[in-house]
Amino acid sequence: MKFVDEVTIQVKAGDGGDGCVSFRREKYIPFGGPNGGDGGDGGSVYVVSNPNLNTLADFRHVRTFNAERGENGKGDNRTGKSGADLLIQVPVGTIVRNIDTDEVIGDVTQAGQRLLVAHGGFHGLGNTRFKSSTNRAPRKFTPGSAGEARQLHLELKLLADVGLLGMPNAGKSTLIRAISSARPKVADYPFTTLYPNLGVVSVSMGRSFVVADIPGLIEGAAEGAGLGIRFLKHLARTHLLLHLVDIAPLDEATDPVEEVRKIEGELKVFSAELASRERWLVLNKIDLIPDDKREKLCRDIIERLEWRGPVFMISAINKQGTQELVQKIMQYLDKIRLKVTGEDNGGKITEKR
Repeated sequence: MKFVDEVTIQVKAGDGGDGCVSFRREKYIPFGGPNGGDGGDGGSVYVVSNPNLNTLADFRHVRTFNAERGENGKGDNRTGKSGADLLIQVPVGTIVRNIDTDEVIGDVTQAGQRLLVAHGGFHGLGNTRFKSSTNRAPRKFTPGSAGEARQLHLELKLLADVGLLGMPNAGKSTLIRAISSARPKVADYPFTTLYPNLGVVSVSMGRSFVVADIPGLIEGAAEGAGLGIRFLKHLARTHLLLHLVDIAPLDEATDPVEEVRKIEGELKVFSAELASRERWLVLNKIDLIPDDKREKLCRDIIERLEWRGPVFMISAINKQGTQELVQKIMQYLDKIRLKVTGEDNGGKITEKR
């Protein structure tokens, strides 16, 4: 299924039902009073987050949504039936924006969360409401008000704890396959990943985290080159970035240090906040370097980068060093979650997003 992370839809809440003009008509009661009932309220439109969805692809074919109109009032003081609310299912992490005003209506970040995006119309009043001592046979009523109509822009930002960064063919998809049950496409050519992949990494009972793998970046991505810039926004919610580096590129002229600096530059152009996020260096494909040269090569890369953060040397395809990496990530995330929630819950920590 094609990954879709942005879409425009139109929503229309239901109109309120009109009030009714009616009078009692009973035998032996020639001057029955007014008994017109009120109309029903129009249905509202809600966006509801569904944890079983991970793309906005369902909106490619249906983009107009109308809630039910309220019924008109009836005689004998009968109120019209209110229109049913319309619930639009979206993935967790969807941001809803009003296109006309450019206002962010809300962001659904928890499973089952509801967000009101269009309010239903108010019911009209029947003529019973206008009866008084001086007007015993009112013929006045009010129509129901119109429901809100809006054009909305839905944008999905995946909820992941850890994001993978790197040039094409750095081994991001291989790593996510090695540490989780996700099975993204892996091949020996660039841009194998065409859309984000999520993988859940289970460390122990009740302790896990989510990793997001986005398409590889290239120089000029912030200006629209390549595929990755479109998906960089999916790293916006992550707590930690893993910067994967291929230390054994097929092209001998490729310098891993320059590759890292290119991506650092693209991050700064795209978002200063994202560029300042905690980022760990992961030197991948060490299995392709002879043992006697491996340590020196990795040390040279670290020194030239003047890297001060954590560094890990792994072989994702052989799962060498991946478990140590997973454990360190879990420990880092536990500290963050403990700081947010203020309690440990016996190792099972639930983060408040």
